[in-house]
Amino acid sequence: MARQAREDTRGALQQSAGWRLWLSGGWLGLIAMAALMAPWIAPQDPLAQDLFLGRLPPVWLAGSEPGHWLGTDSLGRDVLSRILHGARIALIVALVAGTLTCVIGAVLGLLAGFLRGWVDVAISRLIDIWMAFPPVLFSILLIAVLGPGLFSIILAIVVIDWTRFARVVRAEAMAQGAMDYVASAQVAGRGRLSTMATEILPNVLPTIVVLLTLEMGIAVIVEAILSFVNLSISTDDPTWGGMIAEGRTSVHQAWWVLVFPLITLFLTVLAFSQLGEGLKDRYDPVLR
Repeated sequence: MARQAREDTRGALQQSAGWRLWLSGGWLGLIAMAALMAPWIAPQDPLAQDLFLGRLPPVWLAGSEPGHWLGTDSLGRDVLSRILHGARIALIVALVAGTLTCVIGAVLGLLAGFLRGWVDVAISRLIDIWMAFPPVLFSILLIAVLGPGLFSIILAIVVIDWTRFARVVRAEAMAQGAMDYVASAQVAGRGRLSTMATEILPNVLPTIVVLLTLEMGIAVIVEAILSFVNLSISTDDPTWGGMIAEGRTSVHQAWWVLVFPLITLFLTVLAFSQLGEGLKDRYDPVLR
């Protein structure tokens, strides 16, 4: 009975993971395709302004204009075209910042959790000191010093968030390092770095993947927040955060300027989160 219950639980987790992977992966794939093909599929120039077409509603509402599927903002710029081009900035920040943060934090976490000793002490103290700085103020300070731009945003995210990976991966590496299979590998004569790469890393990898997808979602949010306060790229370039900031000021006259980029941002962050959870449930060696 207990074995059957475990099999049923495992089957339910696998089925749930499958749905989450399909839905989240499908949405992220759609966003990626839209970002790559934005110059060709966007119905209008995202920077073109026409005050005579300002605050036009979406096509299914009265007073709309053909060619502006999701309406226009207060300057007459097409909302759909700006969302599509804004996806390019969001995904670049998510992929580059998330990957760099993952690599730096995971490597330091593995070294601290498995090697222990002075390596663990040094990295742990560095993490404690780094986390003493308020992250929001730290990111604003970095961008103020470096100046707004895509490079500054990516650097700020990497500098601030590597500690998230390092702490979690360190704890996982310490737990895995106490397992019998690690002791067996060392008794067999395998070196410490070789054991870490071939025995510890594969079992910590599901956690790293979950953290990576979560970090990508966080990177999208951070870029949107910085765009919201005009600390991202040029204010003329379309970003989801900048569109939300503009839509907030005219939500009662043109709600679509705020709602559509906000929904896109929410679904993208949710998809990154669910993608990580689905991958963990599907490929976690403990669950399998």
